[in-house]
Formats: sequence, C-alpha cells, structure tokens
Amino acid sequence: MISLKVKLHSLCQAYIEQRIDTAQKAIAIAQASANEETKSSAGDKYETGRAMAQLEIEKNSTQLAEAQKLKVALAQIKSDHPTNIVQSGSLVITNQGNFYIAISAGQLMVDNTSYFSISSVSPIGSKLIGLKEGAQFSFNSKAYQVEKVY
Repeated sequence: MISLKVKLHSLCQAYIEQRIDTAQKAIAIAQASANEETKSSAGDKYETGRAMAQLEIEKNSTQLAEAQKLKVALAQIKSDHPTNIVQSGSLVITNQGNFYIAISAGQLMVDNTSYFSISSVSPIGSKLIGLKEGAQFSFNSKAYQVEKVY
C-alpha cells in the first residue's frame, strides 16, 4: 500500500505542476496581449484593452500563488510510511469510497481504481481526520465506515 500512496502523491504533484504551468502560460499570454496594445486615436480602446489584460494577469497570478501554496503543502506530506489513524498522507478505504488525505485534487485513477484526493480541512476530510479502522461517521446523509487506514 505504500507504493500506492507514493503513486497517489505523484499524481497530486503532477496535478499541481499542471496548474502552475497553465497559470504561467496564461500570465505570459495576457502580458503579451497587453504589450501588443498600441495607442490609437481611440484612446479609450487602448486603456480598456490594457486594463482587461491586467485583470487577466492578476487573476492568473492568484491562481499561480494558490498552486504554489498547494505545492508547499504537498511537499510536507509524507506518503512513504503507514499510519493507523487518519492524518495527512493517509490512504483511507471506506464503504463509500477511497480517499487520499493530501490536497484537493479531485478524482485520481490508479490501476483502474478511483481515489479521491482531498484536503484534511475539506468537509469530508475534517470528518475523517483522527479516525481509526472500524470508525463510522455520517456525511451528506450517507453512513461511512472506515475499513482500512494506510
């Protein structure tokens, strides 16, 4: 199961790298667009175009900063050792699904099995933290039972 956790951790890293790359490319495109705006006789058009490009740069800069925060948070999670209490880095198998407690990266597929990468502060993540095998909890009107913790 340690190798599975390492695979899930790697998929989370790839997810973050993809988000960083997308944000950086979008910033570069918006910056190039702003630089290409030339002053014309219609001065308002020039100012509007530059302002819109600046807003796009700011939006993507925020997304880039968030992705970099996720990268730092993921780097602090150790996925190469087993746990018996749900904590960051745990792989939790429940009767309602499989969860990797790390970052909110959504559904990940490994060997045709679905795992949900969730943050420990997400609504379901906060319910799972601290639980052991056999523990039960309710979330969104569903009864969950923790079958395994790795």
